[in-house]
Amino acid sequence: MPVRIRLMRFGRKKRPFYRVVVADSHAPRDGKFLDILGYYDPLKEPFEFNVNEEKVKKWLEKGAEPTETVRALLRKIGIKVDRKA
Repeated sequence: MPVRIRLMRFGRKKRPFYRVVVADSHAPRDGKFLDILGYYDPLKEPFEFNVNEEKVKKWLEKGAEPTETVRALLRKIGIKVDRKA
């Protein structure tokens, strides 16, 4: 079961708000998830991105792979994520 760290969309039309979650890669975007790691609000200036770093590191050690968007956001707050080939 490949696990991904990805964004789950909330909010209303044209006003997105996201939760950072760990989910099975085959689950729908807004479907079943394993754990909530934090949130991302792209509409605030500057954007607001808040995650529990301990949980993120725990899931990365277990083999969870972040999506490209989450990987970029994690880099911006200083969490190093190595790409797996």
